[in-house]
Amino acid sequence: MEDIALDALQERLGYRFANRVLLTEALTHPSFAAENHPPISHNQRLEFLGDAVLQLVITDVLYRRYPSLDEGDLTRIRSALTNEEALVQMAAIVTLADWVRLGKGEQMAGGQSRSSTLADTFEAVLGALFLDGGLDAASHFLSRVLGAVAPEPLSLLRHENPKGRLQELTQERFDTVPIYTVLKVTGPDHLPEFEVSVAIAGTEYATARARSRKLAEKEAARQALQKLMADAPGGLGMAPASVT
Repeated sequence: MEDIALDALQERLGYRFANRVLLTEALTHPSFAAENHPPISHNQRLEFLGDAVLQLVITDVLYRRYPSLDEGDLTRIRSALTNEEALVQMAAIVTLADWVRLGKGEQMAGGQSRSSTLADTFEAVLGALFLDGGLDAASHFLSRVLGAVAPEPLSLLRHENPKGRLQELTQERFDTVPIYTVLKVTGPDHLPEFEVSVAIAGTEYATARARSRKLAEKEAARQALQKLMADAPGGLGMAPASVT
């Protein structure tokens, strides 16, 4: 990979690699490696390492920041900070999609924007940071992007499972469950966008769009919760989170 490209990415990461080969490998998708003869190293081993580093750093941050929370709450927050959706958001902070190396077929199929690819690459870069600069380097980088994505992690407890919370609330208040309907699917086959509505007791409460049906339903549930809780005694507000 061109040194000038690596320089630009390292500016984004806020870290200069002593061993640039590690960074190049972290950016190399298996599809790119397979198209080289002989095949070159790809990022799956670094992804494996990065996943462990991610769990350790996030656990340490939450343990120190919230001394009064029990194991269950800490686990739920950690899960919300380490799932694919969160990793994609953190990858976007440093625009990793601009540097990931994909095979031609994978690139034509829209792999540059695929959530799983971006999440895996983010973990691989984290693994490379750990190998090159130790836990301090990985922790410093992760803390910075985490602060941009989730400045107050405790608030994630409210948003972790909006579909489950909405179902509990509608059963309690209306003795029914929410109904999700796919209104339409637009965009190319490799990068569809789903528009989903959620209805409660025959009344549509919200619609949302996202790159997967699951995320669209989740966002619709968040919006419906906001409306229901705003109407509750005491005006229990809940600001919806955006989905991209």
